[in-house]
Amino acid sequence: MSTLEPFPFERLSRRPDAEGIGLVASDAADRLILDESASTRAAAGPGTIVVAGDAYGALALAAAYEGATGIRVHQDGVVGEQALARNAAELGLSDAVESVAWDAAALRGAEVVLVRLPRSLEALREIVGMIAAHASPEVTVFAGGRIKHMTLAMNDVIAESFTRLDISHARQKSRVLIARKPRPGWSPAPAAAREGDLEIRAFGGAFAGARVDIGTRLLLAHLPDAPLGGTADDPWIDYACGTGIVAAHLAMRHPEAWVYASDQSAVAVASARATAAANGVDARIAVERADALSGRPDSSASFIALNPPFHSGAAVSDQVAPRLFADAARVLRRGGELWCVWNSALQYRGVLERLVGPTRQVVRDRKFTVTVSTRR
Repeated sequence: MSTLEPFPFERLSRRPDAEGIGLVASDAADRLILDESASTRAAAGPGTIVVAGDAYGALALAAAYEGATGIRVHQDGVVGEQALARNAAELGLSDAVESVAWDAAALRGAEVVLVRLPRSLEALREIVGMIAAHASPEVTVFAGGRIKHMTLAMNDVIAESFTRLDISHARQKSRVLIARKPRPGWSPAPAAAREGDLEIRAFGGAFAGARVDIGTRLLLAHLPDAPLGGTADDPWIDYACGTGIVAAHLAMRHPEAWVYASDQSAVAVASARATAAANGVDARIAVERADALSGRPDSSASFIALNPPFHSGAAVSDQVAPRLFADAARVLRRGGELWCVWNSALQYRGVLERLVGPTRQVVRDRKFTVTVSTRR
């Protein structure tokens, strides 16, 4: 495609609803990564560019617009994959990009890797470790982000896997770290911890890591002893499951029960599967990567447990949870229950009443509230 015209960043979209309000589909960090990598990308062969953490496709699609082909793209969130596909189709670039899992095959032969820096140091360590282990020995990594989210510790983490690290000049409050000459790399293994009789596994970047966060702890302490359902046809649902703690907890305490767990994050799904296996209940827990509960039919569940995220990107947001509540209402049978824990400051009870049904408070502490909503 001709590069006489600049790439139309303004045509990129996130999703057609309000989730992530206040976020744009591309920013100055994307543009700086592209500018810093331009000459290296121009010299790279077909199928040798890999992109990681590309929120809505700006990095991959701009590279494709300039003529690159066979671009492999990994995005942790399924919402990002959907946006990439939608934006690629809109721009006529679908044949140039491919969504892939973050594994050895995704990096094989990679000469250039473009990365949006994650906020988690453990996630960054796993990303650069995998690149060093499986990309070309001549690979160059361009990892950029907004300066307010970058730390000097990121330099140290990258230096664990690469012997040369250069730092770009700052521009529009963004910066790029450029890594070359990989050291011997490694493939990630989940962090492991034990709380009581529960084994927890967490890959880098999973919410709360290998521990029980305080909101989930409050929810676990007040779940009903015998929820409705729990059969193969009506499994209990651990919604936005994170590392799969609620799913494993339910399956361990009810040896005949079936549980379905879902999350839109690839890291969360891998962690939840590892948690289920570590506790010996993986045969009765199905874990799926899905946008909300898109993998479940209408009126098919009697019990859903949910600890909804209250961040969109780096910002606290109340725009994410209502969409999750609405899809829970779709999936619940009449009379089914949504057990939810939420940050008390967000005051979700009225939203739950409107979207799901009658809602009562189960418990409230200094930070969190547990409610149960019954489907009308």
